[in-house]
Amino acid sequence: MEMKMSKPICVNEEYKDAVVVGAGFAGMYMLYQLGQLGMSAVGLEAGDGVGGVWYWNRYPGARCDIESMQYSYSFSRELEDEWDWSERFAGQQEILSYAQHVAERFGLIEKINFNARVTKAEFDETTSTWVVIVNGDRAIRAKFLLLATGSLSASSMPDIKGIDTFRGQSFHTGKWPHEPVSFEGKKVAIIGTGSSAIQCIPKIAQEAEELLVFQRTPNFSVPLHNRPLSESDYKYWRSNYQELRHQMRYARGGFVVDKGMPSALEVSPEERDREYTKRWNNGGLGFTAAFEDLLFSKEANNTAAEFLRRRIANIIQDKKIAEVLTPSGYPVGAKRICCDTSYFETFNKNNVRVIDVNKASIKEITERGISTSEEMHEVDSIIFATGYDALTGAITRIDIRGRGGQLLSDKWSAGPRTYLGLLTANFPNMFMITGPGSPSVLANMIMAIEQHVDWIHDCLAFMDSNGMDEIEPEVSAEEDWVNHVNELAQKSLYYNANSWYLGANVPGKTRVFMPYIGGLGNYRSICDEISEEGYRGFSFKSSSTTKVVEK
Repeated sequence: MEMKMSKPICVNEEYKDAVVVGAGFAGMYMLYQLGQLGMSAVGLEAGDGVGGVWYWNRYPGARCDIESMQYSYSFSRELEDEWDWSERFAGQQEILSYAQHVAERFGLIEKINFNARVTKAEFDETTSTWVVIVNGDRAIRAKFLLLATGSLSASSMPDIKGIDTFRGQSFHTGKWPHEPVSFEGKKVAIIGTGSSAIQCIPKIAQEAEELLVFQRTPNFSVPLHNRPLSESDYKYWRSNYQELRHQMRYARGGFVVDKGMPSALEVSPEERDREYTKRWNNGGLGFTAAFEDLLFSKEANNTAAEFLRRRIANIIQDKKIAEVLTPSGYPVGAKRICCDTSYFETFNKNNVRVIDVNKASIKEITERGISTSEEMHEVDSIIFATGYDALTGAITRIDIRGRGGQLLSDKWSAGPRTYLGLLTANFPNMFMITGPGSPSVLANMIMAIEQHVDWIHDCLAFMDSNGMDEIEPEVSAEEDWVNHVNELAQKSLYYNANSWYLGANVPGKTRVFMPYIGGLGNYRSICDEISEEGYRGFSFKSSSTTKVVEK
């Protein structure tokens, strides 16, 4: 593709057809598809290896809650056949090894610049190109900017007085050291009881002399029941590969799960409990698919919540501890349900203690530990399992400027505004992969990634064959989509919890429900319909005619 060039902003300014920010599963597949189009592209990755979230999140017990054979690329049958997963739910190291294998197998490594953090990206209206600044002093000019920055890659630290004064070891689960960390014989504090905490608490409790768990909000969690994969598992999967992959692409959550019954309220209590018990025993995220109305009816949801509360009471021996760890006040699934291995059982150990910060609030972190309103806890290590600035954080932390120098973080100050979660008005040729306004974190991320990247691939091919230089959403289409996403969410129970879906875990962040809840299959059909209608809702610009073509 030919690009008009203005005066370089840096000496030795580089030129590419496309810049891809991030080298996780989204960035790698985007680079692969750009290669299929014959476009010159470079991937820019802040870390020193591929893998994205699985590169950064190396905490003990880190594991995927989507089954291994479904949490994998579907674009290459050869890749599928040559890679053997060891467990039903793969751990971090195995997923990272898979990502490294993909990068090497498809020749992606040489297309990626590592230790390359994007600090700024600005659209040059005179040339219809993006100028991307790397590590503050290197410039790359490209026609297309593709953000594969990840939905859960921007770690969020709590606003606690004295947080930088602690003299012991401190970690964030989202930025775990690459070298082994030992907690043998140490007093350890962990702040948070979300997904990462629920995974690492049982592991750390096996090592630490004492583990203090500081909890604000207890979470619903179901067991994974992980196990090694067998030959029969592989035989079934590979003999039904095409059909299973088709089901995944059009499934609500992007993964195959036993279909639930229409309503939890239309069956007897005995039948309802049998269904919940079956799914509890099977393990994983399939629990929330038991009945189709669980996220739309409070009464239906209460039946699932009560089942899970009874399970917690049966597992934890101390009734007072069980009460502290039992969720209440929000629906099951309104926060992402967690999947664990012996999480609740861990609180039966003598060296594990839970501290309810609603009663004993954290006042400050000192040189020696954590001071609450009730006592001082001296510890050797503090782990912050405090989550992420989800969906938007990794994007808005970059200084991104569109037409007229508009800052993206200013445009999104009251919440992200996109069309389909793919593009945002006034920022031409800037594609987001699994961006806000798409199913993203409510679906199997690899299926969501493939759908987005395939759509972008086809869009770029369309632009090339029609001589188009720019694409961006019409403001009215963007407005309609934002309203549609909000209306769907408001019909559900998602707004009934202070979750990271809303940005509630990030101090000062505007609370707006960000993912599209209509399901990956429905979303795929909408995107396909829009492209089949000539990319309805998008405006294209051709530099040869300077004509704007609205669809």
